[in-house]
Amino acid sequence: MRTYGQYCPIARASEIFAERWTPIILRNVLNGSRTFTEIANGAPGLSRTLLSNRLRQLQRAGVIQTEPNPSGRGSRYVPTEAGRDLMTVMKALGTWGERWIELGPHHLDPGFVLHAWVHWYLERDRLPDRRTVVRFRFPGLPGKTNAMWVLFDGERSEICRKDPGFEVDLFVEADARALAEWHLGRLEWIDALRDDLIRVDGPARLARALPTWNRRSEASRLAKTGLAAS
Repeated sequence: MRTYGQYCPIARASEIFAERWTPIILRNVLNGSRTFTEIANGAPGLSRTLLSNRLRQLQRAGVIQTEPNPSGRGSRYVPTEAGRDLMTVMKALGTWGERWIELGPHHLDPGFVLHAWVHWYLERDRLPDRRTVVRFRFPGLPGKTNAMWVLFDGERSEICRKDPGFEVDLFVEADARALAEWHLGRLEWIDALRDDLIRVDGPARLARALPTWNRRSEASRLAKTGLAAS
């Protein structure tokens, strides 16, 4: 392990926490991602090799541990007491980032917004009793990445980057920035609809219910309490 060679607790903690990709991996684990694939899916751009290395480092540091997967395939990664204690650090980092770091074009991957919605912020109790398929399209993005399908189906909810072949219940066309700002609590759904930043086509009842299926990012709580930048 690389070391700063300093007694300072900030220096010691940074040897673990400040490695590239480590905060993202920890965010995913603390948000409930448990398998290697789940953690990787929440970190687009992270190579499988580097993810394996970082997970081993976090295990050696006593921040996460593995346990048998109930499915019998592979292992599950769970935070230890030391890992759970990092939640306060993550929340403080998120508060600082929302207050001081501007949301730039390179931050607007709608696929990640949908991933966070489906895997971390989904209000499953509000979903319809049957599978509901929503096709999202993002004008302005390259052709192969501007359409995604979300299957809202309780615990089986998932994102598809290719047409899953099911009948679509709702069609959504959204500006990528608007979707991110709505998820962050900076923009209300009704305002995005009014300004034609988000358009929904389909049964009115489902269209009205769609935004209620997302409890939205922790940053949305910051925006509502006045902690986030305006």
